[in-house]
Amino acid sequence: MPINLPSNNIKFTNVSVVRLRRGGKRFEIACYKNKVREWRTGVEKDLDEVVQIETIFLNVGKGQAASNEDLTKAFGNMDVQEILREILQKGELQVGDKERSHELTNLWREIATQVAQICVEPSSQKPYTFGMIEKAMKDVHYSVKTGKSAKSQALDVLKLLQAKNTIPIERVRMHVRVTMPPKDGKRLKDKIVPLFEHIEDEDYGDEWESIP
Repeated sequence: MPINLPSNNIKFTNVSVVRLRRGGKRFEIACYKNKVREWRTGVEKDLDEVVQIETIFLNVGKGQAASNEDLTKAFGNMDVQEILREILQKGELQVGDKERSHELTNLWREIATQVAQICVEPSSQKPYTFGMIEKAMKDVHYSVKTGKSAKSQALDVLKLLQAKNTIPIERVRMHVRVTMPPKDGKRLKDKIVPLFEHIEDEDYGDEWESIP
């Protein structure tokens, strides 16, 4: 829904609002949807691609701009672009209920997918399906955190499932081939081998080769 600014009839469309409380007041900026997260992750570096207008508001919806006195009291002598960056980096991104629900659903599915990709059943070493991981996550009442990446939360889920003993689960074991000249292999073998859980094959030829 477009937001109208009554003072000069500026219309904001496809808008996201980032809000930061500072000095007893609430400051807001109008941003393009999906660009705030890209800015925070470093994908987007051009401020003009993120911010719809270089104005700091007390209320974007009402078109109520912050005064210079408000800004100086809250942010000191920072210029407008510095304040915009401060709010972008530290402020709270406001999203609607439907958008938040959609984001949480997508993140939930991404976490479950990643857990299924990196984990197996220990005795059979067979992978779990997405559905089995999703059920296990529901059984332990896992709550998705919007501020953390899916990869990080997948590791949290693994630890939680192991702690709760909901299903037998472990990280899939990686197969690594290590090769180097025989002279270096003899010198470094005692340091390298303890890093691996199991050695499947070892060979001294033109090169020292170990397959953990």
